[in-house]
Amino acid sequence: MKLYHTGKMIIRDPDLTRGRKNADFGQGFYLTPDMEFAYRWAGTDAVVNEYELEEEGLQIHRFSRDEDWFDYIFHNRRVRDGLEADVVIGPIANDTIFETLGILSSGFLKAEDALKLLMIGPEYTQAAIKTERALKQLNWKGAEKITRLDEGRRRAEQDAYQTALAEAFQEIAGKE
Repeated sequence: MKLYHTGKMIIRDPDLTRGRKNADFGQGFYLTPDMEFAYRWAGTDAVVNEYELEEEGLQIHRFSRDEDWFDYIFHNRRVRDGLEADVVIGPIANDTIFETLGILSSGFLKAEDALKLLMIGPEYTQAAIKTERALKQLNWKGAEKITRLDEGRRRAEQDAYQTALAEAFQEIAGKE
């Protein structure tokens, strides 16, 4: 499986302990199998690292955008990862990439309302390398420095998301 990681530097030997413990899929090294997403969401002067993951022998858990995925994210954001897996693959919660500060899974909303809001916007996939065993099967293939972006497309997508989210929030507030 080809995977991509965007950051500020070349990362030949990732460290599982450097990332946030309260991320969507808990502590791990986060990548995406979506090359176009990795490049489009890169910041200026970013580096896109390319890897190949040898999947054989690994316990890989795949999530869909559903209640099980939401429950897993909700618990991980409270640092309670309860899943035994070497690699977790599934949707990115849009409240993190679209600058809403994780409020949708903060616990302030009813679970069904939070899940409804998390379904808004495009679906991008992330993969979290969770164990040393999986890390040993992740092979760095190279890196490319990004010097300029198509900021217009990124901004348009973010604006569309914020508009749809605001409309959904109003609908939820109107029910109560």
